[in-house]
Amino acid sequence: MRLKLTIAVLVLLLAPVAQAAAPTLPARLAKALAVPNIAPAASGAIAVDLRTFAVLFEQNADTPLLPASNEKLAVTFAALRELGPYYRFRTEVLGAGYRNGPIWVGDLVLKGYGDPTLSSRRLAELAAELKEQGIRRVTGRVLGDESWFDSRRVVTGWKSSFYISESAPISALTVDRRNAANPALAAAAQLRAVLRGRGVAVAGSATAARAPPDAFALATTYSAPLTDIVAWMDRESDNFVAEQILKTLGAEAGTAGTSAAGAAAVMRVLREAAIPVGGVRIVDGSGLSRSDRVTARALAAMLVAAWTDPDLHDALWSALPIAGVSGTLDHRFRTGPARGTVRAKTGTTGLASALSGYVRDRYVFAVVQNGAPISTTWARTAQDRFAQALAADAAAPVP
Repeated sequence: MRLKLTIAVLVLLLAPVAQAAAPTLPARLAKALAVPNIAPAASGAIAVDLRTFAVLFEQNADTPLLPASNEKLAVTFAALRELGPYYRFRTEVLGAGYRNGPIWVGDLVLKGYGDPTLSSRRLAELAAELKEQGIRRVTGRVLGDESWFDSRRVVTGWKSSFYISESAPISALTVDRRNAANPALAAAAQLRAVLRGRGVAVAGSATAARAPPDAFALATTYSAPLTDIVAWMDRESDNFVAEQILKTLGAEAGTAGTSAAGAAAVMRVLREAAIPVGGVRIVDGSGLSRSDRVTARALAAMLVAAWTDPDLHDALWSALPIAGVSGTLDHRFRTGPARGTVRAKTGTTGLASALSGYVRDRYVFAVVQNGAPISTTWARTAQDRFAQALAADAAAPVP
């Protein structure tokens, strides 16, 4: 009995010493980032407390780094703020001519407005709508109009191998993300074939051309809301969707349907939201460009701003992959406190690796690492340890 009492007293006496010796959270985060083959100078990280919005850890948080697919967070943020969560991409069939009973005298124009989700099924719905209107014959051609965007299929700073392998050709009019040299022509040819298959005779050929000024809408199809589209983009890290959204921002909220105009619109939105943009350079939407730059502080600021904005909160939160459960994080964080409690955007190229997101409703974090080439294995080890440390702290009982 006396021995047990002595042990109990020793435990009580030593407990404060053990507690005082326990590493602080910032120390644990710094240790998490210390891995081989990742240069500290080429690694930026930050963690923010969502209760107080205080920065509790930072390392090179203002260093401009290649973002990889964390670039998509900037595009998501800007698109949701500028276009709105319920924005829908449209695709129209325009008539250039006039109706004479069941005959359309003139051309039909399939005009795209950047919908990255336009499918064969929705093209068939457009054809069905024309037939329901009583059109049985078209005397002219079917034109494919992609003039809402410019005709560039790639973006400055991409490796030549990224074309097709990392993104379908960028176009304002593309069906089923087809890898066609001329997506608008391919779309027009498909609509012509669908019309003929439904009993609507088309005398002329399919071609790519701009709609004449007097053309007017005969049928329209709409995409799902933007919230659904950015959710797919961020969960699966879809490069093509990101580039389509960037050019749409340029067309709708900038000066033209170009990557450069879209990038300028993103930067404007970030500045208006008081995001620190020192060192930030937006060139494309996907993060494939070697000219992109972002800072860990800017990424964290976007996440904090979205968290506090009722119009963005749910849309961005639900768009991010869940650790160990969904999207590009389904194979990471299979165990540990981060599983199911961390929602974050991944990013991986040959030169960069990144992970930025939320830990429950407790922390925001961003980790961006560069290398030439990057050691993806060690970068992800550091990112995972960083997120696990935050998740463990978030799950700990409040003293």
